[in-house]
Amino acid sequence: MHTSPAIVAQAAVRPLPRKVLWLLCAVYVLAGFFGRDPWRGDDMQAFAFMREIALGQTGWLQPTLVGLGPDTPGLLPLWLGAGAIWLGQGWLSMEATSRLPFVALLVLVLASTWRAAWRLAQSREAQPVAFAFGGEARAVDYARAMADAALLALIATLGLAQFSHEATSYLSQLAGTALLLSGSAAWLRRPDGRALAATLGGVALLALSGAPSMALLLAAGAAGVATGARTADGAALSLSRTLAAFSAQAAAIALLAFWTQAWQWRLALPASAQSWATLARLLVWFAWPTWLLALWTLWRWRHPLRHGAGHILLPLWFALVPVVAAFTTEPADRALLQGLPALAILAAFALPTLKRGVAAAIDWFTLLFFSVCAIAIWVVWLAVQTGFPAQPAANVARLAPGFHSRFEPLAFVLALAATLAWCALVRWRTARHRPAIWKSLALPAGGAALGWVLLMTLWLPLLDYGRSYAPQVRLLREAVDKVEPGSRLRAGDCVAGYGLDQPLVAALRYYGQLPMATPEQAPTCRWAIVDPDGDWAAGQVFADAEWQQAAIVTRPTDRRDQLVLMLRRPAR
Repeated sequence: MHTSPAIVAQAAVRPLPRKVLWLLCAVYVLAGFFGRDPWRGDDMQAFAFMREIALGQTGWLQPTLVGLGPDTPGLLPLWLGAGAIWLGQGWLSMEATSRLPFVALLVLVLASTWRAAWRLAQSREAQPVAFAFGGEARAVDYARAMADAALLALIATLGLAQFSHEATSYLSQLAGTALLLSGSAAWLRRPDGRALAATLGGVALLALSGAPSMALLLAAGAAGVATGARTADGAALSLSRTLAAFSAQAAAIALLAFWTQAWQWRLALPASAQSWATLARLLVWFAWPTWLLALWTLWRWRHPLRHGAGHILLPLWFALVPVVAAFTTEPADRALLQGLPALAILAAFALPTLKRGVAAAIDWFTLLFFSVCAIAIWVVWLAVQTGFPAQPAANVARLAPGFHSRFEPLAFVLALAATLAWCALVRWRTARHRPAIWKSLALPAGGAALGWVLLMTLWLPLLDYGRSYAPQVRLLREAVDKVEPGSRLRAGDCVAGYGLDQPLVAALRYYGQLPMATPEQAPTCRWAIVDPDGDWAAGQVFADAEWQQAAIVTRPTDRRDQLVLMLRRPAR
């Protein structure tokens, strides 16, 4: 008995125009990678290590920055960025060159998600109900439409935008997860060499990016799903072949993890009810709107799920592991990022079962939400450029003192084009047209792309000012040069850092050209930069030395973020 809840006619699986889909993906991928500084946190730290490796100032296998190794996991992203910098010297800025491999990784994420959904939708359990007089969707057309829907769902997910455009190990982990999911889906359909190569590539990316434990869990779950699956011709998958494939994946994970010393446990359970509530809120907005559609999929496909439907079980496992990791490790949002491709695929399988009223509600909510957001972005940009309206201009001046706006013609043209495209999409969606199974995700994906493009064009200078270390480091360097005559940095001087995190140290070296000291050199330095809120013992550090506070440098966009510049005076 066919238990599929999907009822889809052939007319509903018309493909999304390829040029439109490719243009949407290209705009979404390219926006945010270029034209900005490395942002605070992991983005700055990763770039600093890439630069150190490319310039030959540290090793490839054990890179260090002022004597310390990277806080973020995985060496592969550092190698990719460093290699790009080394190859592209003289062509582009170091920041832009270092991000080129990560553009390719994000393309791999989108392509692997589409491919995984396409393979899963071709399985016998995923097919829609056959009509008594024919006219149901053909398998290939249905699979293509579902893959398009999964890709739209991934782009529509709010949490994907920022972290997928940072040159860090979390993007390479996301690429590994998506590639492993795609290879596992292909294995369920036809266990051949190409499917095995994709799974091995996925686990290699994860292991080299600092997530061997997740790679092992995902591969084990995929092997478990495969033991109860059937191939395209209806035959059961070979158990021995599946176990051999999993053994190869586990061996690759172990070898690469031990080689790069990536076996590290980072368990951090929530310590309070407030922490649990914060994580729950993160899950709600980070995976919006895919988690809502994914839950609907689990409900409507519950009967096939009980009978081991691989097209639901496989993405469900790839979504559950990152969700659990988000509640047991830190940072939670980066762990949750790895589950977005699988959630997008689950969301796509909700579409054949959605009622017309639910689809209309999604459209209207999306239309209002993203239209209001776009208007707000344009109004604030106009206020920054012209001073009108006055209240938004005053708010920006208060929140970002010292920021000087400038008109960027290219950014304006791109933002205007994206806004006009959104208007055209809204007009198309609200007009009469033939039904398409992916139409309910067209507005969410288009709205998410619109918001991201507007932020990365109209608001990019303002965001860069607030999220970059450059403004504060520039003020700090000026303070060093203006303390008193003769107190400028001399040859052989070093600057000790106390309470500073690694990204800030990297920014001080890159933007301020300050010779930051290693922990061994720190006691002999004439200068010190201190974070008064850092976790360190001030009394023990400065007890036996004559130090004078030279300046207090405040981050322009956060008055609570201060650095204290100290100068050692010779003993009298």
